Amino acid sequence: MKAPTGRAGTSRGDIKALGATLDNDPALRAAWVVKARAAGAEVDDETPGKKLVRLALGRALDAQIRTNPIARDEAFRCQHCDRDVPVGGRRPRDHCPWCLHSLHVDIVPGDRAAGCGGLLVPSGVEPSAKGLDILYRCDRCGAARKNRVLDDLTVPDDPAAVRGLVARVP
Repeated sequence: MKAPTGRAGTSRGDIKALGATLDNDPALRAAWVVKARAAGAEVDDETPGKKLVRLALGRALDAQIRTNPIARDEAFRCQHCDRDVPVGGRRPRDHCPWCLHSLHVDIVPGDRAAGCGGLLVPSGVEPSAKGLDILYRCDRCGAARKNRVLDDLTVPDDPAAVRGLVARVP
């Protein structure tokens, strides 16, 4: 297998395949150990091939970044209208069904990794493949987000509140 030359041409599949090759080819593995150490990585004879490739290419931190959503369905108190919001049940609830406000707590849905904590203010809606998305703007940092309108849960989003957002769309 040809060694990857750059970040753009190295897919996760390439790294996985090369890692498996390194686990079975001691001579090639020794060359990648030298490359990883030259990149400043601490490796030993027990370092798995896939990890060795990521270390040598400087992609070890990239492998630790979460990109898939976490389905968290937790009850909460709305920071805007002060109502108790129940769990969604069938789908995770991420905003208040009455005032449609949310909190800027996630980078990837459910990860709770955003340090902002500002109030996500609904500003409009747009159609999506799965229905309608509520458009949000964070009142603290200005970040834009989208959340799906939840109309099929035990406590669905208030249709009047959603219609009010539809009326705002130019």
